[in-house]
Amino acid sequence: MTTEERKVLLELARNAVKEHLGLPFKEPEIKGLEEKRGAFVTLNEGKDLRGCIGYIIGIKPLYKQIPMLAVEAAFADPRFPPVRKEEYSLLSFEISILSVPRTIAELDEFVLHRDGIILTVGSYRAVFLPQVADETGWSKQEMLDALSRKAGLPADAWKSRNAIFQTFTAEVFS
Repeated sequence: MTTEERKVLLELARNAVKEHLGLPFKEPEIKGLEEKRGAFVTLNEGKDLRGCIGYIIGIKPLYKQIPMLAVEAAFADPRFPPVRKEEYSLLSFEISILSVPRTIAELDEFVLHRDGIILTVGSYRAVFLPQVADETGWSKQEMLDALSRKAGLPADAWKSRNAIFQTFTAEVFS
């Protein structure tokens, strides 16, 4: 993504949350950004996660998907209460644009700090973005244990013969 495209997507994310809160904003000029890509919008308040919602596979053009995800991260992430107007100035916005996930045969193909990972065991599924390894300092095993728990499974579920792994990379900007 170009610097200008990144700026526009970040502005679209911020504006969507401002609009939802009834705060004033100015629409950026949108050129391109028609591609459908997997993406996540992460909101942080200082160093603390405040909301994160995304799609592994793009469902709308980026210029439509990013504002939608920003609103969901701010107001619909079930882990957090909805963002309040007085909190807006404390938020930082991070966008992750994903590559198409690829199924891997061996966990050796998963490179910590470079790849995001998706675990599927039956109907259970969880995902971690590549930057989670940097933010937590987890080892590969700690990350896989946490991924299993995030999916609602025991920590060692990733060792199951039925576990399917996919990896992806992300272009991350804030």
